[in-house]
Amino acid sequence: MATNENTEQGIFDLIDVVTALPAAKRRLFDRIYDVEIADAHLKVPQAMAPWVERTFGVVSSVETQRIVRVSNKVIGEGTLFNGLRARRPVRPTLRAEADFSAELVDDAWADPLRNTPEDPFGRLSNDHAITAANVAKYDALHSILVFKEPDPLAFTEESVVAQVRLASEWLATAHAHDPRAAYPYLMWNCLWRSGGSIVHGHSQVSLARGRHYAKIERLRSDTAAYRSQHDANLFDDLWAVHQSLGLAQEVTGVRVLVHLTPLKEKEVVLVAPALDDRAAFAIYWTLSRFRDRLGVRSFNMGALMPPLGVASEDWTGFPVVIRIVDRGDLSTRTSDIGGMEMFAEPVVAADPFQVYRALTEDG
Repeated sequence: MATNENTEQGIFDLIDVVTALPAAKRRLFDRIYDVEIADAHLKVPQAMAPWVERTFGVVSSVETQRIVRVSNKVIGEGTLFNGLRARRPVRPTLRAEADFSAELVDDAWADPLRNTPEDPFGRLSNDHAITAANVAKYDALHSILVFKEPDPLAFTEESVVAQVRLASEWLATAHAHDPRAAYPYLMWNCLWRSGGSIVHGHSQVSLARGRHYAKIERLRSDTAAYRSQHDANLFDDLWAVHQSLGLAQEVTGVRVLVHLTPLKEKEVVLVAPALDDRAAFAIYWTLSRFRDRLGVRSFNMGALMPPLGVASEDWTGFPVVIRIVDRGDLSTRTSDIGGMEMFAEPVVAADPFQVYRALTEDG
């Protein structure tokens, strides 16, 4: 595990942290990232001051707000961190069973053999999940892994490993059914804040034809260009940068990074050699800490993988990249994704350094 001399450092200390790095590590950081810091100013009317104090604390902390912008110059991702929000500590929230348990009383997926369709090549199953063809498909080969435990937050190490094994089996079977479909994707949308329309626990798998899904293909293209320019693997360098900042460690041989440019709150990126049991354990390790330490109840997980078999594009050195984000409080009606996230750049509250400490404290 990486260690920090200053265990209380945060995203707003990033320039100082980078400046203190050895020269070679700082050059590597600068090769990939750019950091900008600016102060935003406003004036709070006297009549508004009591509300500001109740909501945010002292008025001065609202009238001058520090903004940190971190940009990954290689893959074109960036994140804006708002100092006013990110100063709040990461605290677990209570899990309210009433949020979703009532919806499982009339659970249509309680009997998936009767109430879900199957793929042309039939169903696959194991002790913890069974496959079903998606009724409203987003690709020609697109199916659901219906968990045999309906409670979406009652996952265990055993059940997550079984889910990943079944996903791999489905991908291989679907590829054999249609060899033209060779570009795999696995995603897990947990509860409605994440876009999950069904409360019953489930994940989804798909295979694309012709080329990978656009964002995965863009990542491949950017990493290939980086390798050509620097004779280096981008994922190795990202690992080295995060490790030097104290934002990374290995879990069962899988690299776990608390992302410097998160797509949304608390993003953790797992970099694995393959979608195997070690990757599955790292997924469980991360999500169980999201659930139990950070109070996360709704999340998105996506596993970005190279194609099955031979492809025309250069996938040299492209690992399995698993991205996991918190999607916020189930009780709020306010979306965490708006025009900034859709069309410009994500705005994030959670400080990656605080998230890393919460995930890794006491082992």
